[in-house]
Amino acid sequence: MRITLDNVPGTLGRFAVAVGEAGGNIAGASGFEAKGPSVVRLIDVHCRSEEHGSDIVEAVRSTPGVSVLDWWDRTYRLHEGGKIEVLPLCSVGDAHDLAMAYTPGVARVCMSIYEDPSLAHKYTIKRNTVAIVSDGTAVLGLGDIGPAAAMPVMEGKALLFKEFGGVDAFPICLATKDPDEIFETVTRIAPAFGGINLEDIAAPACFEIEERLKEALDIPVFHDDQHGTAVVALAALKNSLKIVDKSLEDVSIVISGMGAAGVAIGKILRDAGAGEVVGVDRLGAVHAGRDGLNPAKEWFAANTNPERKAGTLSEVLAGADVFLGVSAPNLIDAADVRSMAKDPIVFAMANPEPEIRPEVVDGLAAVMATGRSDFPNQINNVLAFPGIFRGALDVGAHSVTEAMKVAAADAIAGCVDEDDLQPDYVVPSVFDKGVAPEVAARVADAAVLEGVLRG
Repeated sequence: MRITLDNVPGTLGRFAVAVGEAGGNIAGASGFEAKGPSVVRLIDVHCRSEEHGSDIVEAVRSTPGVSVLDWWDRTYRLHEGGKIEVLPLCSVGDAHDLAMAYTPGVARVCMSIYEDPSLAHKYTIKRNTVAIVSDGTAVLGLGDIGPAAAMPVMEGKALLFKEFGGVDAFPICLATKDPDEIFETVTRIAPAFGGINLEDIAAPACFEIEERLKEALDIPVFHDDQHGTAVVALAALKNSLKIVDKSLEDVSIVISGMGAAGVAIGKILRDAGAGEVVGVDRLGAVHAGRDGLNPAKEWFAANTNPERKAGTLSEVLAGADVFLGVSAPNLIDAADVRSMAKDPIVFAMANPEPEIRPEVVDGLAAVMATGRSDFPNQINNVLAFPGIFRGALDVGAHSVTEAMKVAAADAIAGCVDEDDLQPDYVVPSVFDKGVAPEVAARVADAAVLEGVLRG
């Protein structure tokens, strides 16, 4: 809020008391140098909710000697006008610049691309541009809120692409839920982009859309809700297993949630050499021959749970070494964790509320991770997708393979030095700018070894 304070003793104190008594916390204030009869200052106040913010403003307005000139929600103010923009990479200061950047000089470049379409990756933004495509059907923990309401999330994704990977990304929110229409739209806009990042598209449509686009396009297609989560979860799990002195090949893993992320985690665990993996959905453990399986779950059933374990989440969790949750809040309790094997690893990644809160398993779990930033060990996709696309674009990869994803996980895990490894530090900070370059380098090397480079 922007306020004026009368320049008399006690005014600032009354303001602080009013905020405190209303339950607010003063988080920041510009420097005070009182000159003249009053002083104008900008004050940041932490509040519990929007309604609480309004209550604090009213409390300040009733404080003698203090006037509220303006107040706003900083999160909304951050989003005003969007969070990204397009900037020129060359100047157009005179006729010579114009002749090269546009007509007539641009015609020569156009014809070169016409004769050799691969040159678009050299002479256009295609070389460093990713489309963030969403239909708004599975946005964060909000569900199906539509393409317009999904835009702030996709803009945020674009911001992270640029900040951490140097990749120019742009939100493409589509006014359709039809997989055929989404496929057709993306294939038609693909010539302008060097990669496609699918985002917040509900399962099972997301599986079909990704597979069809991967077959149709010669640029990387990556559904981050699936594979980004899987990559970071695998990285965190590898480091967690070092702490408890267990190997990935020998542990029993239970995955709660058979949506996009859960199925992708199962795939990357299999490719990384994991031992027993059992998935659980609303109907219980997923196994071959069970009713209620869509095509993605049928694949999962055929490639995991070889003993065909059945039962509820609590039942199959008993004796397991690892719990990986990508489902819903408060699905398990302390008794479930106690039933697990010695030194259990618990990744409760549902957002915004995890399957079990860290304080509930304090002293029970050997390692605890969530998807939230206010707890240690945040499983955050920003550790993965900027570096994965950076590496794929740098070497001209036409796809992102399972080996490239495992390489990304290894890179993320390796960014935590073994001497620093501890139960509350198994993944690097999302603000560690060294992660994306390391991921990019490992992904690029894997792409070369896989031979998935454009000719």
